[in-house]
Amino acid sequence: MAGIIGKKIGMTSVFSVEGKNIPCTVIEAGPCVITQVKTAETDGYEALQLAYGDKKEKHTTKAEFGHFKKAGVTPKKKVAEFHNTYQEEYEVGQVIDASIFHENDYVDVDGVSKGKGFQGVVKRHNFRGVNDATHGQHNRLRAPGSIGASSWPSRVFKGMRMAGRDGGKSITIENLLVIKVVPEKNLIVVKGSVPGAKGSYLMIRKQWN
Repeated sequence: MAGIIGKKIGMTSVFSVEGKNIPCTVIEAGPCVITQVKTAETDGYEALQLAYGDKKEKHTTKAEFGHFKKAGVTPKKKVAEFHNTYQEEYEVGQVIDASIFHENDYVDVDGVSKGKGFQGVVKRHNFRGVNDATHGQHNRLRAPGSIGASSWPSRVFKGMRMAGRDGGKSITIENLLVIKVVPEKNLIVVKGSVPGAKGSYLMIRKQWN
């Protein structure tokens, strides 16, 4: 299986054999149920649609409810698609859990970073600001400074780093080492951090050697 839908539980740390304290992230990987199997003959490509997390029927649209009913599963909160590159044999209704991962596997994790709202250039783009408040630099310690010329080109170029909304972006962290797998609780522990707040959804993609 190429990947699974999960949820970020939080961060912790473990000690290595050498005694180093390694920061880690605990992820609830599944269980997910296969709601659709896409093939090259019917859809033009090989993929599996997974669903994760139960939700009430009253919070489900009729289109979603019909799709889940056709697959023979209860309504789910999160649905995602994973390419079935190696065309492995799977069936609709089959459950995928954390047992697809093993220690020392490498995974890529997709998530949405924490939204930070409207931020200035210091926090958003790591501007330094004015180092010393001298020579009339009153109340401008975190100001962006000049943003464009006057006579030519008489405009501000696209892509200028300015204040604005920060965070809330789709981010992929690659090559994260799986340190521990707890299949009975559908938990995996990966080295390092992953995007998103606690409880946010993640796409964990397994790397193949």
